[in-house]
Amino acid sequence: MPLLSLRPATTLWTPVLPASQFIFNLGFYAVVPFLALFLRDDMRLSGGIIGLVLGLRTFSQQGMFMLGGALADRYGAKGVILCGCAIRVAGYLLLAFGQSLWTVIPGACLTGIGGALFSPAIEALLAKAGTHSEASGKRNRAEWFALFAVCGELGAVLGPVAGALLTGLGFRQVALGGAAVFVVALGLLWFFLPAAPPRRQAFSVLPWWTTFRQPRFVAFILAYSSWLLSYNQLYLALPTEIHRAGGSEKDIGPLFMLASVLIITLQLPLARLARRMGAARSLPLGFLLLAAAFTSVALFAPHPPLAGGLRLLPAACLVTLLTLGQMLLVPAAKDLVPRFAAESTLGAHYGALATAGGVAVLAGNIAFGPLLDTALVPSAQAYWPWLLLALFPLASALALTVICRALPPLTPS
Repeated sequence: MPLLSLRPATTLWTPVLPASQFIFNLGFYAVVPFLALFLRDDMRLSGGIIGLVLGLRTFSQQGMFMLGGALADRYGAKGVILCGCAIRVAGYLLLAFGQSLWTVIPGACLTGIGGALFSPAIEALLAKAGTHSEASGKRNRAEWFALFAVCGELGAVLGPVAGALLTGLGFRQVALGGAAVFVVALGLLWFFLPAAPPRRQAFSVLPWWTTFRQPRFVAFILAYSSWLLSYNQLYLALPTEIHRAGGSEKDIGPLFMLASVLIITLQLPLARLARRMGAARSLPLGFLLLAAAFTSVALFAPHPPLAGGLRLLPAACLVTLLTLGQMLLVPAAKDLVPRFAAESTLGAHYGALATAGGVAVLAGNIAFGPLLDTALVPSAQAYWPWLLLALFPLASALALTVICRALPPLTPS
């Protein structure tokens, strides 16, 4: 057990990986959900600029996952993960002390680049460990990913609460608190993760491109990319709906806690249900729930806010349906990736999956940021951005119905 020694671990203890996701989400959700409100209320930026900043942050992370995954494949996960934690700390410090848009943008991008390094490396380690666990008759790979999501949501429960408590002191303290979490993560993972065995061959970019030589995999990641575009609206579109309802940043914490409670209680059962249903049914159903999330808000957007606590009902519907959709589709989708990849290129394939999502978020946020300004107050046009957002997961549901009918067999390790 790594806890019994002050020296770094020499073998991987698989529960460390879900635990690391708890720490990462704690630091992430303490800061990023409040970034849009900071940009809108404190820096007085327009919806288009806010969408650009958040899109660049997501693209810097998801759009560079392929590079992070390839680096992890070549140099080993541990060093890449530690480097990613250090870069995210630097990004949070820039957000904390930045006084203008020109410091906030690189700070947001650095937070994303850090995630681009540590996230695909962690997922590739988990996929390998889950494959070996399943082969030995223990917990299967999809269940490990579901447990990974549950542990992440435990961090997501505490993150917004911690961030909300610090918002009274200012966004600087929120960002500094997030930086402190990742400093702790860096120190702990240095002890808990084993170093990769040395490799003598030269670094090759070949794994990056082989991911795009598989037409079915390319179609799969393009269809899957609307999941990240949709779920990213918790950071861009959800604050817009809260503003329409007359709410404030204090309402964000309870809504993210709602998502976390749903995932903690339902993720493992829904992952098992999705596995029984099969990807050909669970993935389209998940995307239909995402489309329903945006449609539910569109029904309320043209009208004045409801009275009392019901004013947050549309926002709660958005969060609930987005969360249920992601619980069905994400573990199932990630369980499919090894069917397209050899074990030696898993990191690059998971990176390609995230890169497509990052491109979708950047383009989508630039397009929808200005449109969401029309939904800040009730009006006859306020429902249009929400209906347009619903079209993307609806198209993905139709595409994946076709793509998943003839999946390639699992590549032997």
